[in-house]
Amino acid sequence: MSGSSIYNHRSLQPTARAATAQAPAPPCPPRLNEAFDAIKLEFDNVAAEVEHVKSQKDDIEVKLNAQIAELNSIRRTVYELESQQTKIRRDYEDEIQRLRSELAAIRHQTHPTGPLGIHSLPSNSGAGGGASTNPDSINNPSSSIAPYSEPPPHSSNGRSRDLPLDGRGKELQDPRVVGGRGGEPSSRAPPRDYDMDQQRERELDRLTDQRDPKRMKKRDPSGDQPFVSTPRLPSSHALYPPSGPGGQPYPPPQSDPAGRGGGVPPQSAGIADEFSFHNVPPEFKREGSDWFAAFNPKIKRQLDINLVHSFAHTSVVCCVQFSQDGRYLATGCNQTAQIFDTVTGQKVCELVHDSDAHTGDLYIRSVRFSPDGKLLATGAEDRKIRIWDIANRGIRNTYDGHQQEIYSLDFSLDGRLIVSGSGDRTTRIWDMQDNTCKVFTIVDVVDPSTDAGVTSVAISPRADLVAAGSLDNVIRIWDVASGHLVEMLRGHGNSVYSVAFTPDGKGLVTGSLDKTLKLWDVSHLGGRGGRPGGDRDRGGPPSRGGKVDPDRKVGGTIGGSPCVMDFIGHKDYVLSVSMSSDSRWVVSGSKDRCVHVWDSNTAVLQLMLQGHKNSVISLDLNSANDLLATGSGDSYARIWSLTKVA
Repeated sequence: MSGSSIYNHRSLQPTARAATAQAPAPPCPPRLNEAFDAIKLEFDNVAAEVEHVKSQKDDIEVKLNAQIAELNSIRRTVYELESQQTKIRRDYEDEIQRLRSELAAIRHQTHPTGPLGIHSLPSNSGAGGGASTNPDSINNPSSSIAPYSEPPPHSSNGRSRDLPLDGRGKELQDPRVVGGRGGEPSSRAPPRDYDMDQQRERELDRLTDQRDPKRMKKRDPSGDQPFVSTPRLPSSHALYPPSGPGGQPYPPPQSDPAGRGGGVPPQSAGIADEFSFHNVPPEFKREGSDWFAAFNPKIKRQLDINLVHSFAHTSVVCCVQFSQDGRYLATGCNQTAQIFDTVTGQKVCELVHDSDAHTGDLYIRSVRFSPDGKLLATGAEDRKIRIWDIANRGIRNTYDGHQQEIYSLDFSLDGRLIVSGSGDRTTRIWDMQDNTCKVFTIVDVVDPSTDAGVTSVAISPRADLVAAGSLDNVIRIWDVASGHLVEMLRGHGNSVYSVAFTPDGKGLVTGSLDKTLKLWDVSHLGGRGGRPGGDRDRGGPPSRGGKVDPDRKVGGTIGGSPCVMDFIGHKDYVLSVSMSSDSRWVVSGSKDRCVHVWDSNTAVLQLMLQGHKNSVISLDLNSANDLLATGSGDSYARIWSLTKVA
C-alpha cells in the first residue's frame, strides 16, 4: 500500500513567480513617443532655417561683391575725372597767368605809376580762406601774403553763429613769441611772385574759414551795388565844422531817401581810381618777411608802420586790447585770455576759463582792461562776464544774466560801469560798486524772424550814452541815466559789427558787413545823462530799452543824427574799428585780411596794411605809445608801431 501511494500523487502546479515571468510586457507610454516626435520636428525646423540662412548669406555675398566691383569702378572714374580736372585747371591757370602778365605789362606802359584810389588797395582774402598755422611763416619769405582778390558773392541765405572750426588753429600746441622789429625788407630775399601767391590764396579761399567772432548774415539783396558817401564837411574838421558866415553853423549833410548817405564823394577822395601793390612807387611801400604796407602816393605820406611783436596762439584770436598806458596787451582765444608785455614781448600771464555748464570750445569774445589796469573783464560763449584780478590771477567777480553768448564789452572811463552786448538782443550795464544791472532790450524789431542780436557795444567818454550795433543793420543809442532809447542810426546795408565813440564823445564810428565804415554826428545827444561817477538810477527793475525818451527835444526825432562821412575801400566785411586819441585817424580791420588807416577829415585812405593770412577780427590803437594791435583768424596777434613821419 505504501508502494502504491508513492505514485498516487497529484501533479505539481506552476508557482506564482513562474506565472509572472511568462506574462507579456506592457506597452510603452504614449507620452514618450510624442516627445520623440517633437524633438524630430524641431530638428527638422532648425535644419531648414540653417539652409535658409545659408542661402541668404550666399545672396548677400554675391550682392556685396557686385557693389564692391561697382565702387571700384566709380573710384577709377573719379580718379580719372580728377586727373582731367587738374590738367584743365592747370591749363586755365597758366592761361590766366599769361593774360595777367600781359595786362600788367599794358597797364605799366599806359600808367607807369598808376592813379591812386581806395578800392584797389591790395588786400588779402578772408572769405573762407584757411588760416596758416605754420610758426615758421613769420620769418619765412616764401610764405608772403598775396594781394586780395574779390571773393565771389556769398550764396548763404542765412546767418550762422560761427563758421565751423576746421581744427587747423589747434595745430599750434605751444604758443611762441616772435619779437624784434622785423619788417625791414632783406636785400637778399628773392623777389615775390604775387601772382603765384594769389593763385595759392584762391585755393585757401575754397576752404572753410576759421571761427568768425560773431554770427554771419546773408548779403543784402542790393549788397553788390555801390555805396555812396555823404558830402564832406569843411576840411577844418569833418565832424565839428566851424561856424559859417554870420555865426550860423554849416548846414547838415543831406541824406538820400534810402538813408545810405548823400551824393557821390568827389574824385579828390581817391575812391574811383584803381592801383595795386605792383605799381605803387617803391618809396610808398614797406615790406617785411610776411607782411607789406602800401601808402597812398596821391597824398602826402604822414605815417609809417612796422612790425614790433608777433604772438602765436593755439586758436583764432577773437579780441585784442591795450591797457590804457599801453604797457600791456590782452588777447582772447579759445579758453584763455593772455596778457603780454608790449615792450619785451613776453607773456605776463594766462587766464584759463573753466565752465561747468559749457562743454567743448569756449571762445573769449571780448577782453577789456579797467582804466587803472588792475582788472581785466572777459566775455565768453558761456554767457558769463568774468572780472579778473590780474595781480592775483583770480576771478574777483562774475556777472550772469545774458541768455546767449557775449560778443562785446566796454568799460566806462571811471572804471565803475561795464557794458556788455549779447546775441540775446540785450545790452546790459553793470555797476561794479553796488552790483546793480540795467538791461536795454531791443524790442522795436517789426519782423519777429529778424535777428537783432547785439554784436558790439561802446560807452561814451562821459558815460552818459551807450551805443550798440546789431545784426539788423541798426545802431541804437541809449541814455544811461534814464534808460531811454534816444537814437537809431540807419544807413548800413548789412549787420553792424563794430562801434566806437570818438574821444570827445561827439561822434560815433561804425563798421559793417556792407564793407563800409560810417562816421555819425551824435554831438546833440551828449550832456543829458550825467557825468562819470555822478548820480544814476540805482536798483529797481531793469530798464526796457525799447522805450523812446519822451522829453527828447534836441536833434529832432529818432534817426536825426546825420552820417557825416563814409569810408569806402574794403573788399570784404568790416569787423573792427578804432580811432586815434586825437581823432585824426580811423583804423579798420576786415575779413579781406587788411587794416586800413583813414583820414577822419577827408575819408581818404592814408595806408593799407596786409599783415595777416586770415580775417583781421579785432584791432586796437594806443596813440600814447604809437602802437596798433591786431588779432586774426590765422591764430596770431601782432603789435605794430604806427608813427608819424617827420
